[in-house]
Amino acid sequence: MSSEPGPGLPFLPGCAFRDPMKTSFHRSQTLGYKNGFAFSRLPTVGIGRERLYVNQLSQAELDELSKRPMLTYRQAKQAPPSGFIPAHVAFDKKILKFDAYFQEDVPLSAEEHYRIRQVAIYYYLEDDSMSVIEPVVQNSGLLQGKLIRRHRVPKNDGGDHYHWKDLNRGMNITMYGRLYRIVDCDPFTQVLRFYAMWDDTDSIFGENRPYIIHYYLADDTVEVREVYKQNDGRDPFPILIKRQRLPKTFVDKKKTFPSCVLEISDQEVLEWYTAKDFAVGKSTTLLGRTFFIYDCDEFTRNFYRDKFGITDFQPVEIKKKPLEEVPQVIPPYNGFGVLEDSLQNCFSLLPKPPRKDVIKMLENDHRVLRYQVALESPNPEDRKRRFILSYFLSNDMISIYEPPVRNSGIIGGKYLGKTRVAKPGSTTENVMYYEPSDLTIGSTIEVFGHRFVITDADEYVLNYMESNAESFPTATLQSLRDHFRPRQVLKETAKSDIPMLGTSDQEMDELIVQVREEMKLHKYLNNKSIQEAFLQCDKDGSGILDKAKFLALCDSLSVPTNSFLVNKLIDLCSCGEDKINYRDFLRAFPCDLPPEAEEQDQQ
Repeated sequence: MSSEPGPGLPFLPGCAFRDPMKTSFHRSQTLGYKNGFAFSRLPTVGIGRERLYVNQLSQAELDELSKRPMLTYRQAKQAPPSGFIPAHVAFDKKILKFDAYFQEDVPLSAEEHYRIRQVAIYYYLEDDSMSVIEPVVQNSGLLQGKLIRRHRVPKNDGGDHYHWKDLNRGMNITMYGRLYRIVDCDPFTQVLRFYAMWDDTDSIFGENRPYIIHYYLADDTVEVREVYKQNDGRDPFPILIKRQRLPKTFVDKKKTFPSCVLEISDQEVLEWYTAKDFAVGKSTTLLGRTFFIYDCDEFTRNFYRDKFGITDFQPVEIKKKPLEEVPQVIPPYNGFGVLEDSLQNCFSLLPKPPRKDVIKMLENDHRVLRYQVALESPNPEDRKRRFILSYFLSNDMISIYEPPVRNSGIIGGKYLGKTRVAKPGSTTENVMYYEPSDLTIGSTIEVFGHRFVITDADEYVLNYMESNAESFPTATLQSLRDHFRPRQVLKETAKSDIPMLGTSDQEMDELIVQVREEMKLHKYLNNKSIQEAFLQCDKDGSGILDKAKFLALCDSLSVPTNSFLVNKLIDLCSCGEDKINYRDFLRAFPCDLPPEAEEQDQQ
């Protein structure tokens, strides 16, 4: 039972009177549910359905109460903070709607491999919950409707949940293993999008970097996102400025306000950035960075056209400064590996093998040109060494082999593996390799600091060059013909019935001339020493020496007795089976002879 004070009496014991006619004491319902949502309403009647008396003030009285007193001797008192409003009241019935789709695989159909299904993603601001609903299509044969019930959707395994800041047009989100592509949103969720450029070229290593500025109409917040491009050398960190209200103008005390604070309130900011502060073709300074806006999207154009009457949205063309071309400096060749193969390390971190001429390799497979070469060296022991140089026509590589010689003190075998040999003076930019046209009789080639003189060649070399005469210089082909002509004459003579013993003086003179020309290639030979050595060895002055003694003397003097022309001259100078007329042989090594030798030679 309730009692009320009498008119004009205080609400104290003895001053209240009970109404015996009152039998209902219940309170009216103020909380309820509608369509699954909780809501509250103001009571219309008091306890027991009594009438509620509400104070009615005029507009003049309300204006008088809203005026703040002006004090001249001290600062006015701060107004009390506004009452706390819970989230379920402040964001009640406020929902963000996003249009999205996902791709579903169809493995058991021959007509399609996948299908696109459109959905609507709802984000409820009051409790940060989400739901995914697919519009129902009649006779589609698919289970449509609510795909994900309303709840807080986990974002990752760390316990985080999706927030409205994680949702935007053109983004992909994954919910329970399914990838959704957001393509659009409703006007309540829509944001203004501007395309801007930050010019940082004045600083060291600075550049023009593109950004996207989002202005959210719902709460006047601004977000700046980086534009990530593939292979731009930067980490994919998308957000430069997180979504927040950005100050435009500070109050005067900002000069002494700390530059690093946790947050900035309305007391320090005189003006915040709004939608009218962004326009195409103008620059905007956000937290110390100046962004030049050069374009915007279609929704932003329509918004400014309807809201502010702006019709000029001509995009500004951004001219990129040409990059300074830095010439690539190729380091000098270090001698390891093939030049083309080593050069690939200067072009890529993962070098690829150089391309090969497959057609040339197939056409010239097993075709090898072989030459006999002598080593140019100041060491007398090295001058006697002979090598076989092989030129592989399939890949233009050269190998050198030294035939073993018994009791020479030098281990023969492979001297140089297959490799391409560059000519002296070649550079990494202009490489010139030895070719078959460079290998002539008597020519000198330099192989990695060692000089070799070509003294002989296979007959296959002459046959190959004659069959491909259009591919080789005339001088190269003629040197080989001159070198092989005595051999061809000898072969023709051997096939004929003319005996070899009746050799004419003319043939001897021609052969001596050829030997002299060949010996000019062996610059290490000393003709005077050869003449004196043979004269000292001939004790009786007969001009005849034993063949074994003659050959031993030639080897000690480094005379190339393995040369074809020298062997032929020795055969012509032979007197019987084991005697040699060394005076005819010495005619190939002209020198000023002493007087006694001239007398013996004339006799």
